[in-house]
Amino acid sequence: MTDYGHELLFGGFLTPDARQPEQVVARARLCEQVGLDLVTFQDHPYQPGFLDTWTLMSYLAAATSRIRLAGNVLNLPLRQPVVLARSVASLDLLSGGRVELGLGTGAFWDAIEANGGRRLAPGQAVDALDEAIRIIREVWAADRRGGVRVDGEHYRVLGAKRGPAPAHPVGIWVGAYKPRLLRLVGRTADGWLPSLAYLPKGPAELADLNALVDEGATAVGREPATVRRLLNISGRFTRTGAGLLDGPPQQWVRELTDLVLTYGTSGFILGADDPTSIQLFAQEVAPAVRELVAAERSAAAGPGSAGSGSAVQVGSGEGGPAAGSGGPAGAQPREVVRAGHVAGLAVTPTPAPQVRHSDHRLWDESTRPVAPPAPAGHVYSPQAQAAGGHLVDVHDHLRRELSEIRDLLDQVRRGVVSAGDARGVLNRMTLRQNNWTLGAYCAAYCTLVTQHHGLEDDAIFPHLRRADPGLVPVIDRLEQEHVVIHEVVEGVDRALVALIGDPGRLTGLQQAVDVLTDTLLSHLSYEEQNIVEPLARYGFFPGQL
Repeated sequence: MTDYGHELLFGGFLTPDARQPEQVVARARLCEQVGLDLVTFQDHPYQPGFLDTWTLMSYLAAATSRIRLAGNVLNLPLRQPVVLARSVASLDLLSGGRVELGLGTGAFWDAIEANGGRRLAPGQAVDALDEAIRIIREVWAADRRGGVRVDGEHYRVLGAKRGPAPAHPVGIWVGAYKPRLLRLVGRTADGWLPSLAYLPKGPAELADLNALVDEGATAVGREPATVRRLLNISGRFTRTGAGLLDGPPQQWVRELTDLVLTYGTSGFILGADDPTSIQLFAQEVAPAVRELVAAERSAAAGPGSAGSGSAVQVGSGEGGPAAGSGGPAGAQPREVVRAGHVAGLAVTPTPAPQVRHSDHRLWDESTRPVAPPAPAGHVYSPQAQAAGGHLVDVHDHLRRELSEIRDLLDQVRRGVVSAGDARGVLNRMTLRQNNWTLGAYCAAYCTLVTQHHGLEDDAIFPHLRRADPGLVPVIDRLEQEHVVIHEVVEGVDRALVALIGDPGRLTGLQQAVDVLTDTLLSHLSYEEQNIVEPLARYGFFPGQL
């Protein structure tokens, strides 16, 4: 078992079809809306049927607000390293730290040569990539003195000025399959990005290829775990299983979880342009894989261990989902527990935060009612398990938005994003659009999941009240807290408005965001601890289970 411990990433791999540019943009926006971390595009500058990848990424950086962008992978022979380094850094600065650099040696040499590139032998292409990565890192090192000097066989840079530095530590992810290039990945790159379809032996081949990456890392004194392992995947969502990644979402969850725990893959990028496949991957597969991996990591760490169940954060030189913010807000270790200590219902409620950002308390947590215990011996069907688990999925979406808000604050502080732009992002979030009086779960669940079920926003809490009178005090308290959270979110918006009028009022915005962080994380944990099991037992509305 080889689990390098990275936090998981899920992304899309879209076709940059020049005949339907508006659909490409719409699909990229969909990837962001359904919660994917990353959207990527193949790069074939000699292909007139494709949009230019760098132009497309630049357009999408302005058309999105959260999702990260990368070439998959950029064609080095037709993209000069110094110019590429400055392009990546510039777009990273303009997008608030949302760009990663997927890089390849080149493959279609007839087309490359026809478009002005140099034809290279396989060994020469590896050397050229080695030189290019050195140049790119030197250009980004804007705090060093002197110009960039790399006198290579394929690239000669003799005193180029450094900078700009990217907004976050951009990950250099290399597409590689051959031994020499894999060892280069281990020595110099932040990530390895192959495609499952190009592995003749399937996933089993990952073990031998990983070993070559590890060998390269060890040879220069690097920890192999510093290199993230990503994987381009493709498949079909069907009712019955017919092969690897060809079956229902539950099958995908099992197979991707196995890839994480057995081969250390921590990033899955789905090659699909079909909106339904993108939505299923983001909303049903990705959250469940995260939960299973967290549970397995927790079990492997052992009871009582610090950090049990959390992804190991390694200094790979790449930014996380909220780079610059210190990771997702509230991403403290999550211990695998049983909801209400009920046998047969394994979920992972998130513990209440142990560290608070503010001394301002809007409610007394000691007065919160607790849900009555579940009946002994109750059997939870797979559908019931999913009903309870969806609450955690939705809350994780809200936690990601909270992380985005804290990241926005950092960007405003650094002058990367204006207060007006930050307010625009806030106003598009579920946190802001939901008025909280009907329950964060109802509104977010209807947005993210219940398009398949047709639930109304106000159906769930009234149903639980009728199903179990013992839950009434808990639901009353949750609804009271929803009203408070609504006002806290409004307070962040008011602080942004004040900052627009007076740029010196950043302290007020920081205080408002800190109060939101403490209040929201406490509430979400309380709601999970008390509502997951009843949702699993009673469903969302009468007759569902």
